[in-house]
Amino acid sequence: MPPTLVPRAAFLALLLAVFAPTARGDGPSTFRVGVAETDVTPDRPTPMWGYGARHDRLSEGVLDRLKAKAVVIQAGEAKLAIVGMDLGRGPTPAMMARIRALVSPRKIDNVLICGSHTHHGPVIELTDRPGFGKGTFDDAVAYASRLPDLIAGAILEADAKLEPAQMRIGDRETALNRNRHAKREPRPVDPRLTVVRFDRPDGEPLAVLVHFAAHPVMTPGEVLKFSADYPGALRSTVERKLRAPCLFIQGAAGNLSPNPGQPADRTPEAFGRTLGLEAIEVAEGLAGTPAVPPSLAVASDRFDFPTRLNLKSAVNLLLYGRAFFPELVRNLLEEYGDGMKAETTTVLLGDRLGVVALPGEPFCQHALRLRERADLPHALVFGYCNGHLLYFPTIEAAAQGGYGADSQMSPIALGAGERMMDRALINLFRLRGKFPGEQPNPTPSKP
Repeated sequence: MPPTLVPRAAFLALLLAVFAPTARGDGPSTFRVGVAETDVTPDRPTPMWGYGARHDRLSEGVLDRLKAKAVVIQAGEAKLAIVGMDLGRGPTPAMMARIRALVSPRKIDNVLICGSHTHHGPVIELTDRPGFGKGTFDDAVAYASRLPDLIAGAILEADAKLEPAQMRIGDRETALNRNRHAKREPRPVDPRLTVVRFDRPDGEPLAVLVHFAAHPVMTPGEVLKFSADYPGALRSTVERKLRAPCLFIQGAAGNLSPNPGQPADRTPEAFGRTLGLEAIEVAEGLAGTPAVPPSLAVASDRFDFPTRLNLKSAVNLLLYGRAFFPELVRNLLEEYGDGMKAETTTVLLGDRLGVVALPGEPFCQHALRLRERADLPHALVFGYCNGHLLYFPTIEAAAQGGYGADSQMSPIALGAGERMMDRALINLFRLRGKFPGEQPNPTPSKP
């Protein structure tokens, strides 16, 4: 049974295509940008996200604080909020609804809430119901209930700080990640490190966004302490040098892990510092280069995919419960059991940057193919964004099997990743008016 797309009329109602004017005529000469952060470290012991072997063991302290960093970008009347968080996944559907309700009065209709995929963050899925967290993990339930307000608060603070800013973007290729899944040579890898720099009118950086794809799994799994892993060290390195807040956004890292070039780089602190120094070089090379024209267009899609497994069966509930722990699994299987409902967001910033945000772990080939096909100087996949539906392997990777490609850890329908990426590619061309004869600017609406 193929994935079911929403009907055409519903799709048009969901499609956001809000074009802000460029610097010509009455349009703005620059973007307006604001940035803020909040601490999202639990203040009590909670189950930890990322490794099934931990089961329901509680955290035992903090190696480094977990942060959520938000940037709000405005062009004309359109606003986009991007949040990079030191959490394993994007927010749950209920959390996303709460965040959107809190920021909507400020006309922030487009949000990308992205987890870094650190495996040393808290479980966020537990809910206030017996058997789903209540009475057993009350501290984790309380944390999960506060989290949407913390995230929304950072977005609202960033929105309150909007100021004129120019955006510049650059990239370079590194050898700092590797394919941990492929069984055939050459193993695909996405080596690109991308830096988006937001500058005040005097040329000083206001904020820096760093995009890279590699699992943050350098902190040993047996360490039961919260940590941002290498993205935290990367951010700190950039912030010390450039004296501006740094967001880390994880890419299509479903089958990619860190590849330290030197033995000395095999700790999260050292690897993050090495990656951060590379990002600084890219950022410094952007000073004085042409800025991205200040326009913003966004499209949002909803998909309802079947699953490869019967996630409602008592056998699967038992097996997943043993692999992780029952309260977590009950929440996840309740979310996935009637089909995997995916929300994807496509963003076009100026004439140079396209972003495709996916609610799970895309394999890197999805990002490589997007870049080949999008006809843009820069096309990025944001993973772990606005939800989490586990792995999105390519069809070929699913045929090879293995962790992340088999039906147990990738229960979404075969070809779901391709369907979502194809729709996003259509959006990127449509938002640039590349399909003559179509309605070019459907009525804006919220997703």
